[in-house]
Amino acid sequence: MQGGTGDATDKQTTTKLTMTKITHHPDASTLMSFAAGSLADALAIVVAAHVDQCRHCREELEVMDVLGDVMMQALQPTHLDAGAPVMALRRQEADGPVGRSRHLNASASRELPPSLARLLDIPLDNIPWRRLGLGVWHHRLPSRTGDVRLLKVAPGRQMPEHGHGGSELTLMLRGSYTDETGVYRAGDIADLDDTIDHTPIADAVTGCICLIASEKPARFKGLIPRIVQPLTGM
Repeated sequence: MQGGTGDATDKQTTTKLTMTKITHHPDASTLMSFAAGSLADALAIVVAAHVDQCRHCREELEVMDVLGDVMMQALQPTHLDAGAPVMALRRQEADGPVGRSRHLNASASRELPPSLARLLDIPLDNIPWRRLGLGVWHHRLPSRTGDVRLLKVAPGRQMPEHGHGGSELTLMLRGSYTDETGVYRAGDIADLDDTIDHTPIADAVTGCICLIASEKPARFKGLIPRIVQPLTGM
């Protein structure tokens, strides 16, 4: 576990980030799966970064933890033939790069949610971006299940219209974008499923940088995005 200066930095970063007005939160079922540790690894990374910034969701998680404890206490004890299972999120905290104790880049820890800063350890301006398309860049992150990556979109750039093969979570880190479901600013999270088709448009002045995770590849409407999709993995 990280202690001392690192803990103080995390608290200062969280306090600073929670000053941003957050209007979009994860669905209750997503937050419940996160609390239980059963959310897919890629999706859990995005939710954790949102929770770092969102007092409302932290309070919701505290309530869920209390309800979970009450339900567990009401269950009859059962003998286990094998060792107790380790929840996916707790395993990630213990074994993955998020949970490893290490020195954090000061710029990254000030700019990013603490859980994401521990995973990246570099500020957004130093990310080794790779071009994904005209005015769009990406940077993939390690994940045991699903796909998680940073996405940078130039000002005013419109993403291709697409749907989703499963759950998709998008956390806004810098700038904003607009789509059929609303306007998303820093700290906001878009929690979409396979019933939603949308065409995100980055802010005309700032563009946007977001953290995006998905269970399955997107369903693009246009021919060119479908042709290049196998090369990008999105």
